[in-house]
Amino acid sequence: MTTPALGEAPPDFSLPDTHGTPVTLSGLRGGPTVLVFVPFAFSRTCTGELCELRDNIADFESAGVHVAVISCDPQHSLRAWATQEGFGFDLLSDFWPHGEVARAYGVFDEAKGHAVRGSFLVDGDGILRWSVVNPPGRARELSDYRAAVAALVAA
Repeated sequence: MTTPALGEAPPDFSLPDTHGTPVTLSGLRGGPTVLVFVPFAFSRTCTGELCELRDNIADFESAGVHVAVISCDPQHSLRAWATQEGFGFDLLSDFWPHGEVARAYGVFDEAKGHAVRGSFLVDGDGILRWSVVNPPGRARELSDYRAAVAALVAA
């Protein structure tokens, strides 16, 4: 798997949110966006990670960072998950063509049919400034997001 290179524009995409409204990466330009790929809705580690982001969303909002979570789950599952957990950020469905965006970002596990835990911070001009991909079962650290956002704001 090859992830997009830092300092370059990552692949653009259009994915439906939990209500079926298309969201494009290029449409989010003008402000930074963090893309958070997760393997499965409702799983313990994914829920823990997103609840931590939800509980600390002010860190992102104060820096003008848009949070967009991408999963290969269908949009209806993502909507139920967002409702249950009170997620106020975008959850985007990469269900069909299955994992197409995760593949483009080098974070699709072909053998298991889901995204792995990859995060990508794109600046307001559409350039990739930070990324991390964790092995299965290992949650991403909130402190890593905070450091990446702080470095982007300081630049």
